[in-house]
Amino acid sequence: MNAVEPTPAWDTDRLLTIPNALSFLRLLAVPVFGWLILAGHDLAAVILLAVSGATDWLDGFLARTLHQTSLLGARLDPVADRLYILTAVVVMTIRGIVPWWLLAVLAARDLLLLCLLPSLRRSGRMALPVNLVGKAGTMLLLLAFPLMLIGSSAALGLVVAGWVGWMLALSGAVAYWAAGVLYLRGTMKLARERGERDAP
Repeated sequence: MNAVEPTPAWDTDRLLTIPNALSFLRLLAVPVFGWLILAGHDLAAVILLAVSGATDWLDGFLARTLHQTSLLGARLDPVADRLYILTAVVVMTIRGIVPWWLLAVLAARDLLLLCLLPSLRRSGRMALPVNLVGKAGTMLLLLAFPLMLIGSSAALGLVVAGWVGWMLALSGAVAYWAAGVLYLRGTMKLARERGERDAP
């Protein structure tokens, strides 16, 4: 699967649209989400994450229905998802609910993507389109962390939920890294094409 896809046409370049407003609200809720977990309000954190997920679906639906799809909106959604994932794993690591190695695995993948930015910018890109593998990994992780949280003995202690959460988290981490490899390949392809264009 190639990570490089045709650039879609956007309906608008306006910043203030209903879908973008919902995306900004999702971003503003990230620190609240982290604080709820850190303070031990686990059920409230799970509810907030569920509301955020519903909002994510709603802003995409409204963007298509109202013809308000935009480049900003397409970039805000994956950023919000990554922030929720990293916030969850960092705070849950601090509380001892998940091990440090899981934090390292997920953070290393996002560090890889960060390292690709200079090459992407030289190719005239700010980011590559989100691929299906990345979407699957993100979905699995966003499902996994609430289950791991309520399954932890430090939270609600629902053991079965914790085991299911761990299976989803490990599957999500694999997909997360598989998507990272696809982004790396896409970036390398753009770099080769740039080199061929610049060659005398």
